Amino acid sequence: ETFETLIRLAENYTSTLFCNAYRNMAAEATIPVQELFTDVGLFIFGTDVSTEEFVNRFFDTLFPVVYNHVINPGPTDISVEYAECLRMARRDIRPFGNIPKKAIGQMGRSLLPSRTFLQALNLGIEVINTTDHLHFSKDCSRALLRMQYCPHCQGLTLSKPCMGYCLNVIRGCLANMAEVDLHWRGYIQSMEELSSAMSGTYDIEPVLLNFHSLVNDALVQARINGPELSEQVNKVCGPPVRKPTQSPGCSFDQNKDNQGLKMLSRDSEETLTNRRKEFISHLRLYRAFYGGLADQLCGNELAAADGLPCWNGEDVVRRY
Repeated sequence: ETFETLIRLAENYTSTLFCNAYRNMAAEATIPVQELFTDVGLFIFGTDVSTEEFVNRFFDTLFPVVYNHVINPGPTDISVEYAECLRMARRDIRPFGNIPKKAIGQMGRSLLPSRTFLQALNLGIEVINTTDHLHFSKDCSRALLRMQYCPHCQGLTLSKPCMGYCLNVIRGCLANMAEVDLHWRGYIQSMEELSSAMSGTYDIEPVLLNFHSLVNDALVQARINGPELSEQVNKVCGPPVRKPTQSPGCSFDQNKDNQGLKMLSRDSEETLTNRRKEFISHLRLYRAFYGGLADQLCGNELAAADGLPCWNGEDVVRRY
């Protein structure tokens, strides 16, 4: 949910940039912006899409809009065919300089660790769900029966098993869990390392929330180089072919996601980074969960406290 809110917030920042600074092209920029952040979400949540391709596609689609309103504005819009020529030529003409390449680098470096982190979370859920239900062997069932209920046959209803006896029985029943222990510890260590690495260059939060700044830099560069870009466009696509329609203004509702804006304010404790650190600190407490399960069960409820008379499988004794 925090990832989804972050993506939605970054999309809103980018849409707001167009509404505030480039209002005349805001409506036409809506779909490219939406498609870009939809692709960001698809990538993070595991779909096989290319970060390089969807960032390039965003700038490809944006170029005709920028040409129409910034580089070579006219009383009417360029034709659909002319816009398609511009879209196809964008990577050769390079109206936005190195900004698309910079965006591709930032997206690639930051989205992949986040994608891996979410895949790792799903793996952890799978392990927990798989080990949530145990099928005990007949030997285990007999040992549990002997430990828990045989003293009742002698009228010893208040006697609990000795700690050592309890541990022997439960560890035998949970032998498969003990095999998971080493891998579970390794898994949590890997999660800690991955979480620590998701900072600086690999921190998805500033990359997405500052994407609108990169877009602004790209638009400024296109405006500055407008005359030169017009010449290049004329060589590739010919003079602009226009149609008798005018683009609508901004239609983006800047107030529609105030809750999201509050939730991921940069000063807030609810940032993705803080959420992740909090989660890892909780997960760390369960590093020895599978290896220490028998100790937990016997120590918390099953076995008698040290020094008290206890059941050893045959009789009540002072010491096991």
